[in-house]
Amino acid sequence: MTKVNVYLTFNGNCEEAFNFYKSVFGNDFAYVGRFKDMPPMEGIPPISGEASERIMHIGLPVSKETVLMGSDTGGEWGPPLTVGNNFSITISADSREEALRFHEQLSENGQITMPMSDTFWGSYFGTLTDKFGINWMVSFDENMQ
Repeated sequence: MTKVNVYLTFNGNCEEAFNFYKSVFGNDFAYVGRFKDMPPMEGIPPISGEASERIMHIGLPVSKETVLMGSDTGGEWGPPLTVGNNFSITISADSREEALRFHEQLSENGQITMPMSDTFWGSYFGTLTDKFGINWMVSFDENMQ
């Protein structure tokens, strides 16, 4: 079953925000990854110092079907944060084909910000902004089926 969730973006206070959300919803984090945990990637300079401790991805289950997810911005190598549109809608598809279809159709007359591709964390993943200015993250993770 395809799932839709919200992905929040912060400017260095993601961990603080998610500790607050954890106190509200009472669940444990499903995953916490920091930028220092990323393997080296072509075209992205090494992340050091304080920025390496920022949250690359965090997930907080709210219910069986809903996960609140988030990250900090990537600093100088990531898009700038604008409060008010610092969220994305995430789609967890049932297959690679479905993920690609969602990505292609939602990006029509919009902007692809990351083409669908296999990632180091094991998902088939891509991002886009649709023609209405809404940010989307689309993924298929065979291990989550």
